[in-house]
Amino acid sequence: MNTEKTKIHFTDNYLINPTNPITVNLIGAGGTGSKVLTALMEMNHSLIELGHAGLSVRLWDDDVIMTANLGRQRFGQCEIGLPKSVALVNRANRFMGTNWKAETVKFEKDTLGRLPKSAEATLYISCVDSVQSRFAIADILNQNNGRYHRDTPKYWLDFGNSQYTGQVILSTIGAIKQPNSEKYETVASLPFVTEEFGELLKQSEEQDDTPSCSLAEALEKQDLFINSALAQMGCSLLWTLFRNGMTENRGFFLNLKDFRSQPIPVA
Repeated sequence: MNTEKTKIHFTDNYLINPTNPITVNLIGAGGTGSKVLTALMEMNHSLIELGHAGLSVRLWDDDVIMTANLGRQRFGQCEIGLPKSVALVNRANRFMGTNWKAETVKFEKDTLGRLPKSAEATLYISCVDSVQSRFAIADILNQNNGRYHRDTPKYWLDFGNSQYTGQVILSTIGAIKQPNSEKYETVASLPFVTEEFGELLKQSEEQDDTPSCSLAEALEKQDLFINSALAQMGCSLLWTLFRNGMTENRGFFLNLKDFRSQPIPVA
């Protein structure tokens, strides 16, 4: 008889019963980030309807909209030349009546090596296209770990992809206090993507990441629907944290070419 308990991570209680909207830093407003923002709009409205305080999102991106971004990213012809973060957040605020914020700079430390006050949040979501950016985010979050205030960092959800494949990894920023459970084996800490898959990330850094000059060129690097597929599935994992208060999976690998998805169990 197998008596091994299922490993489960229970959501930090503040995400479920917050006194204020959950602060979210969404880093990257491109193919994946622009679609994740739409999912967060839907999630915010749904949470509020269920009696939750909702989300307060700050979108970080220092890029401007180009012709090559149209079609695969959530931008229109009339927005060419505008900062990506400003265009997306203004649209979200007009549509949903929110007061979300846009940052037209990179998410990084200031000249003194500190994290800007506006960069503090409970939940971090990264949709970046460089390995260097992921390690920089990890460094910032490690520096911020152990601080206790309303926006104490709790989770990091990272999205990454190549042309047809991608992954979403949920990490805790420090250990999350777990309840006593006779039914499950609780897991307080979920490793950073840079800790667990650091070598693989460094190997993938050798791939060409130069900007695309047209949509046709961009589609040679990333399939049309890989970003939206990852955004929907990744935000479903986040929704599970809010609605179920626990998860037995901390992410997944997706291959859109043969429609395979492989969950990553809590370990």
